[in-house]
This record gives sequence, C-alpha cells and structure tokens, in this order.
Amino acid sequence: MTGELTAAAVQGELSKVADAGDAVHLRRFFKTGPGEYGAGDVFIGVRVPKTRAVVKPFAGMPLSEIDLLLDSAVHEHRLAGLIILNGEMARATRTRGADVAAQQRITDLYLAAVRRGRVNNWDLVDASAEFVLGPWLLARPRDVLFELAAADSLWERRVALLTTFAFIKAGDTGTTLELCERFLEDKRDLIQKAVGWMLREIGKRVDRAILTGFLDAHAPAMGRTALSYATEHLTSEQRAHYRSLR
Repeated sequence: MTGELTAAAVQGELSKVADAGDAVHLRRFFKTGPGEYGAGDVFIGVRVPKTRAVVKPFAGMPLSEIDLLLDSAVHEHRLAGLIILNGEMARATRTRGADVAAQQRITDLYLAAVRRGRVNNWDLVDASAEFVLGPWLLARPRDVLFELAAADSLWERRVALLTTFAFIKAGDTGTTLELCERFLEDKRDLIQKAVGWMLREIGKRVDRAILTGFLDAHAPAMGRTALSYATEHLTSEQRAHYRSLR
C-alpha cells in the first residue's frame, strides 16, 4: 500500500492478489466467450472478498480516480471502483443533514458509467445499483429509472430494476412492480431472473399479498424463470397453481 488514493494504486494492489487459475474460472463463470453476455471481458483472477479487502484503505478516493477504475478493461478494476463508490455514497448519505451535492456528483458519475457501458455484468450491477442510485432516488422522482428501463441494453435495464431493491427494503414496492410489468416480455435470462428475484423479495420483506396479487394478474404472461424465482417461498400448492396459469 502506497497511501495514494489513486486508480493506479488500487490496480497495483489487485495485481498482487490476482490468481491466473481463478481468472480462467471467472472468464467462464461470467460468460466472456463470443456471443455471450460478457463477451470479451478481461479478468485477472481476484475473487470478490479479496477485492473488498483491497479497497478498504481507499475510502475518500477522488471521484476522478474512481472513474478511471470504471473505465478499465479489467473487470475486477471496475468492481473495485464500484465498491469504493458505494462507500462514498454511504458517507455522503450519513453526513449530518446529508451532503446532497456529493450525492449528486456520485449519482451523475455512476449514471454516466452505466450509459457508456462500464457497469456491464450482473455482478457489477447487483453490487452497485441499489447502493448508489437507491439512496438518491428513495425520496426523489424516479424518471431516470424508466429512462434506463426503456433502453435496449440488458445492463441499463437490470440497473433500473436492481435499484429498486433499496425501495423494497424501505417498504416501497410501486416502482418495482411497474418495472417488473414492463419487463415481462423481455425474455433474456438475466432480466427474467431479476424480475423474479425482486418479486420474491417483495413477498418476503413487504407483503406476500402484494406478490400474489401481481402473480394473479400476470403469471400467465411470465416466463418460467421469473415465475420460478418469484414463487420460491410460496407453498407447493401455490407454486403449482401459478405454474398452471402459464
């Protein structure tokens, strides 16, 4: 550790714990082959727990340096940047009275990275959307989520939906339900899984009746994957009932 809060320092620390064997596994796991959703992504072989350990000393890193990490070709560099950014948003949110200007800067940086394709695999989305956009949008208009949801990009759409996990945890399900309804016709596996996951969380964390009400209305139009995820914690009789509606 050099003590420098720079992208280069983070990259150097990650390189020290990289494992070539893990890199091979991660390339397969995150579907980096031609035509797959992570096609062409580069891994150096650092697992998530090690990445989190590496970035701990980098709290307070300038946003410009985080942005450099997000623009790296290396997947683990981008994940490291997002984890650091999560911490910056948490700090800006915890500040007495909240540092709204800092929150705005963090949000703008994140959205710009999403739109230029730097948050471009499911782990990157899932590790960041609810922690960066979630706190910012919890008590604000959510138009930007519907703009992301209107994109063709798999990742922008997943960011829109996974952001709402923060709302679910606060007992607010409206935006999640609206986005899930919009995404019923998107049969891409990673969207179907996200839809089912968020619906399941509504049933677990907020109100099972809200989940079953959505299923009563939409189960016939749902893909098998989304329906399976959404009904995971229902009774076997309920699961069979909703499957029979397809």
